Amino acid sequence: MKKGIHPESKKCVVTCACGASFETLSNKEAHLVEVCNNCHPFYTNTIGKHKKTGAVEKFNKKFKLNEKNS
Repeated sequence: MKKGIHPESKKCVVTCACGASFETLSNKEAHLVEVCNNCHPFYTNTIGKHKKTGAVEKFNKKFKLNEKNS
């Protein structure tokens, strides 16, 4: 890398609208974001509660494959 042309990296605090925050490296000291892994619908069923069932479990539950046939 050439010297003198790259911005300086420093510690940065990323803060989400839901209140969660974490630390990373950036050329800014702070970032504000609207969604994060704590509040994004892809990762949560409802705000703040993580999914506990995966695709396989949902499939098995839907077709009742986990129940023993009597």
